[in-house]
Amino acid sequence: MAENDTVGTEVKLIIFKLGREEYGMDILRVQEIKRMMGITRVPSTPTFIKGVINLRGSVLPVIDLRTRLGLPENELTEAARIIVVLVNEGIVGFIVDEVVEVTTINTQDVEAAQTLSSGLSAEFISGIAKADSRLFIMLNPDVIVNVAQG
Repeated sequence: MAENDTVGTEVKLIIFKLGREEYGMDILRVQEIKRMMGITRVPSTPTFIKGVINLRGSVLPVIDLRTRLGLPENELTEAARIIVVLVNEGIVGFIVDEVVEVTTINTQDVEAAQTLSSGLSAEFISGIAKADSRLFIMLNPDVIVNVAQG
């Protein structure tokens, strides 16, 4: 792993939006960020699995994070992206409304996830990160994918 990306008690997060909320994920898990592209639907899959894409000869499943997290569906805009993420099962794409930034946080500024009143399943959340006056819901991509298969 790239030691320059995680130094001491700091971690770099990719910050993205789903609706008005900001979410984060460890940047070390991100392989690349792609503009929306043609997604081929796969019959008899759950609604949150939007289909598959061909990424340089590899077929990757694509999950709509909004739908997976139980958030209301939204029309995709020009800002929508597919974040290609390394998970235990291999590589998967997550559709997000917008990629905001990459930021560095101190691991001491991450609190354990509590059950959230919004109905967002706590099993998907690895913690809540605080940076200045902002809060980021940190997602666990392995759990999102494992539960998706279960």
